[in-house]
Amino acid sequence: MRAPALRDVLRALPAAARPLVEQLIATAEAQGAGLHLVGGPVRDLLLGRPLGDVDLLVEPGPSGGAEALARAAAPEGAQIVTHERFGTVRMEWQDGAVDLAEVRRESYAHPGALPVVEPGELVEDLARRDFTVNAMAVPLTRDARAAGGGLVDPEGGAADLEGRVLRVLHRVSFRDDPTRALRAARFSARLGFHLSRGSRGALRDALREGAFGRVSGDRLRRELEKLFDDAGAGMDPALALRRLQEWHVLGALEPGLELPRTAVTPLRRLGRALVAPWWSYARFQPWAAGLAVWLAPLGPGLRRRALRRLAVRGDRAVRLLEFPRQRDRWLSQLTGARGRGAVDRALQGSDEERLLALAVSAPVPVRRRVVRWAGEDRGRRALIGGAELVTLGLDGPDVGRALEAVRAAWLDGVVRTRDDALALAREVAGRRRPRARAR
Repeated sequence: MRAPALRDVLRALPAAARPLVEQLIATAEAQGAGLHLVGGPVRDLLLGRPLGDVDLLVEPGPSGGAEALARAAAPEGAQIVTHERFGTVRMEWQDGAVDLAEVRRESYAHPGALPVVEPGELVEDLARRDFTVNAMAVPLTRDARAAGGGLVDPEGGAADLEGRVLRVLHRVSFRDDPTRALRAARFSARLGFHLSRGSRGALRDALREGAFGRVSGDRLRRELEKLFDDAGAGMDPALALRRLQEWHVLGALEPGLELPRTAVTPLRRLGRALVAPWWSYARFQPWAAGLAVWLAPLGPGLRRRALRRLAVRGDRAVRLLEFPRQRDRWLSQLTGARGRGAVDRALQGSDEERLLALAVSAPVPVRRRVVRWAGEDRGRRALIGGAELVTLGLDGPDVGRALEAVRAAWLDGVVRTRDDALALAREVAGRRRPRARAR
């Protein structure tokens, strides 16, 4: 696999990040620091895949390391967020973000713990990574390219890329950080790679030692969040979960946890649904919809324990726990719904995550109704509002009932003008008012 030329690396970067990376290279050279593209972006570059994230590794110079470089090169208005514990810096600006880290080595106080990091060398930094295909660096500055050529690959990552293999760098890799198993499943599904025989053995060792029980629920959930986020880029989350089941990881996360057969097809639909224009990422998180679909066929006790193990709390945990019951209620209402107004009445106020889970779980006729409502009807404003009804003398429950009836009739095409809407509102309010007693 040929080492990439610097111009090809810059051309492959996201357009918004390219000028900043060029400025970082120039600033690093002026400061005597080394700068490398590292990890997943190098893997994707060598595979010819589009680059999303920009991860840079800094060899400190006389002027300092990652933070000094970031502050010297930051464009006006950029925000710099430092994480001293891990030696990382994130540069965020209106058009994107770049992550920088100083070269480091790490150790683990016990299996499943967060790493303890300290300054190190380039090869030590690459050796601490999860898989050989993520343990490569492309030097960007002149001195770094002179020392390392066009590709620094001490662990044989390029050869594993060609063999489509995921290989851990040492026998206790999964024991040190069991979340690497979840990453392996995600990469396997995304890239079509397989876990090497030795890595499978290392994973079995970690399972026997109970390493997964020492990992916090927040860390496990964050890895699952990435798994379901990948579904928006076309990855099949069911395939990644099937890998975890084949590797006996799901049961290690929570006894009895599995991938139910009935969840596989809805999970496959999830990726296609996520790229549709009617699901707004500003209003929901894909992983919650994915969890709702995945866990729905399981018993309520296991579902509750799984959510607790993954540190899903509060109202969201309640919604996900109760999703199967709400899904069945929606399916009953939508199957018998007559007209778009009835669909609107059933789905009004639904949260985005369970709505998406419903859409991918429902039979085709109901799915079409949900998609049409999500993409068209829920965003439509009715002909009249509550303030107009108050001016007509309506108040209290009459206003809500009248608005609901007018909206349903308008969506069904029965009411077409504002005058018709006001007339129907008066009629609905009149029907609800009790007649005065005769004296």
